[in-house]
Amino acid sequence: MSRILEMVADRCRRNGIAPPARATVYKLLRSAAGNHYRVGDLPGPVQAALYNLEADSIVPGRQVAFYCFNYGDLAAMSFAAGLPWLALWQASRLPGHRRRSLGLLRAVLRARGIEDGRA
Repeated sequence: MSRILEMVADRCRRNGIAPPARATVYKLLRSAAGNHYRVGDLPGPVQAALYNLEADSIVPGRQVAFYCFNYGDLAAMSFAAGLPWLALWQASRLPGHRRRSLGLLRAVLRARGIEDGRA
């Protein structure tokens, strides 16, 4: 996150405008669209984790990560750990995580160098 903030600030300075506050960037990232996936195109273990969705459903990456970490087996969690950083970051902010699942997700964030941003 620090690198993103630095890049945004540098670009703003080059264009003669004030860089946004850190909170503004976090707010934007929480609502950013990110990648979407068709359930039927995902690996079998991931589809099993998304147990309540039909194969034609289109699902945001953050929801794929959330379901894989909360309801998936090891293969589903491994798939989720490789999702784009934005999906993992957004998933970590969704309510309703099981305690161990959230701990594993936060460990993946740390291992991949993704700043959690929590106090």
